[in-house]
Amino acid sequence: MSNKLPVTYKLYSKDGKARTGKITTPHGEVETPVFMPVGTQATVKTMTPEELEAIGSEIILGNTYHLFLRPGDDLVAKFGGLHKFMNWKKPILTDSGGFQVFSLGAIRKIKEEGVEFRSHIDGSKQFISPEKSIHIQNNLGSDIVMLFDECPPGMSTEEYLIPSIERTTRWAKRCVEAHKRPDEQGLFAIVQGGIYEELREKSRKGLMEMDEYFSGYAIGGLAVGEPRDDMYRVLDYIVEKLPENKPRYLMGVGEPVDMLEAVEAGVDMMDCVQPTRIGRHGTVFTKYGRLVIKNACYSEDPRPLDEGCDCYVCRNYTRGYIRHLFKSQEILGSRLATYHNLYFLIKMMKDAREAIKDKRFKEYKDEFLNNYSKRGESDWIKAQKLGEV
Repeated sequence: MSNKLPVTYKLYSKDGKARTGKITTPHGEVETPVFMPVGTQATVKTMTPEELEAIGSEIILGNTYHLFLRPGDDLVAKFGGLHKFMNWKKPILTDSGGFQVFSLGAIRKIKEEGVEFRSHIDGSKQFISPEKSIHIQNNLGSDIVMLFDECPPGMSTEEYLIPSIERTTRWAKRCVEAHKRPDEQGLFAIVQGGIYEELREKSRKGLMEMDEYFSGYAIGGLAVGEPRDDMYRVLDYIVEKLPENKPRYLMGVGEPVDMLEAVEAGVDMMDCVQPTRIGRHGTVFTKYGRLVIKNACYSEDPRPLDEGCDCYVCRNYTRGYIRHLFKSQEILGSRLATYHNLYFLIKMMKDAREAIKDKRFKEYKDEFLNNYSKRGESDWIKAQKLGEV
């Protein structure tokens, strides 16, 4: 391995703990803090790569578990890697498959060697080890490779977490040794420990012994069912203890309120399937909270989804039309809602970067959250009660 890591970070500015910076990868640069759309199966659902680029997306995710099962990482490698396979020219981060494997619950078995599980597609018996996860990601050719870790269930006890953290640290060493493309793909470690600060510190210390091999650090095991106050407390404690000269990645967070809290704690990167998932089912983010466009009250509404938004959808389509598309089960409805949701979060991160640079992040965050809470999730809750989502 050369002394220079293939993925690097440069700090630009700080406002409290919130910070802006730039991640440099083999496929381009990423301004942080940043939201990363999730392309689970080599596609961000309903979106073309050209549309993602148009809304300002600088980096997307691919999923090791899903791509391993279908179409297979060897096939992707034959196409020249994930970038060429899906025609995305900018950076890609691949997760390790750990979260998906561990979410299988009763149909998976954890061993020191790795995890046995059954495919959700055909029930076939499969096995992923730290070495296998890295091999798959080497084949996929992503810019950022995640270590294979054990993702504990939400609100796990200390008794469960201690051996889990120790196993994850041992697996991290095996991942480092298995990495065959260290000059082309950056490795990110994953700090676990649940809601316990001392266990987060135990995990961090174990990983920091291998710091020379890591291009960045992720915070895993949050936003998995724990109270929000616990998530914010853990973030406030652990993020600033991670190396300042490397990016910090909070995994699986895509709710605007949580994203801004994470930025305030010093997080640089976030991802989540939420904006695409709720978009496909007719829910969109707006300045004043979530809006369920399928509700009957929008059938004659001539306004855009969000009157303060300048995205392509809001400049060209009305709420009434988009509701019609959903009620008619037209695919375009899902596409337009997804486009808007991704734009909303990417633009929110862009605005956060500007606020940090101008030393006014706290004011920006307070104003955003004050507006966002005016409607809250009333439309969402109402729609749930009516069985519309």
